[in-house]
Amino acid sequence: MRWLIALVVLVLGRLRRRPRLDSEERIVPPGTRDRHAENVVLGLFGCATLCGGAVPAIYAFDSIPNQTQFLGLALGLAFAFVSAACIVISKRLVVTEEIEGEYGLSHPDEQEDVKRIVDESGDRLTRKRLLVLAGAGAGTALGAALITPVASLGPVLDVSSLYRTPWRRGVRLVDEGGRAFLADDIEEDTFYTAYPEHADREQMGAPLVVVRLKPEQLQLPDGRRHWAPDGILAYSKICTHAGCAIALYRKPTFTPVEPKPALVCPCHYSTFDVANGGDVLFGPAGRPLPQLPLTIDSSGELRAAGNFSGPVGPSWWGVRRHGPRS
Repeated sequence: MRWLIALVVLVLGRLRRRPRLDSEERIVPPGTRDRHAENVVLGLFGCATLCGGAVPAIYAFDSIPNQTQFLGLALGLAFAFVSAACIVISKRLVVTEEIEGEYGLSHPDEQEDVKRIVDESGDRLTRKRLLVLAGAGAGTALGAALITPVASLGPVLDVSSLYRTPWRRGVRLVDEGGRAFLADDIEEDTFYTAYPEHADREQMGAPLVVVRLKPEQLQLPDGRRHWAPDGILAYSKICTHAGCAIALYRKPTFTPVEPKPALVCPCHYSTFDVANGGDVLFGPAGRPLPQLPLTIDSSGELRAAGNFSGPVGPSWWGVRRHGPRS
């Protein structure tokens, strides 16, 4: 509480500062001017402003390779430059004085002394207005960098990149080595991971899980009758709860007693019905796993027959308003 009162007094003292008489004895000893240190501070604030401003620019262009790493680097450098500027100010530009005991705030004279200490500590600064403007610019740029990720939180802003997927009609399914999947190679009771040919596999909508059931086991929603040729199904590998990877395939060992086949996210145990269009069977996921329609070409290779049945990824608050885009 004492420090809060002191802060209020210091702020009011800066706003209502009185001129110091030449004959008045100083409390804080005068410090020598240091234009070099001021130039260093201005340079550091300028670098912080550039790095902070770079964050929204990098965020706006999806085509930048290693975008996440560059975002972290720019934001980290902005904080580092601001910290370095504050260190130089405290070490080189603010006059310090040592006194035993605590400052009292109960007597008007003591309060006035606190105001004078604040004023006199900044006497070493020769370009106060310029330094304040530079610091304000760095703070503004840093604030803009910190709120930039808000652009990903709702449909009011441009979040079209969250709905794009590399899948469209005719894209071949390939494995990690780039080899095309043949329909005859997909076995029952086996879990496969597939990717779109000639596309960025790091995209959220790129990876698939591919499984095979007997055609008579399928209970797909209306309009998806031809989405699973020969009982082969493909779903997004990204869980609709928190964006974790679907990494488990539950298959019945003893049909009469074991539950039916399902895809499982091992992080929070969201469980999706393979036979029934990816419906949620268990866990915190709030919507089905998006299904990708498949087709088999004349060479027996698996290809996409279109885009997903719904948006890929975690169910943030506006995701249900839009569909996937190629």
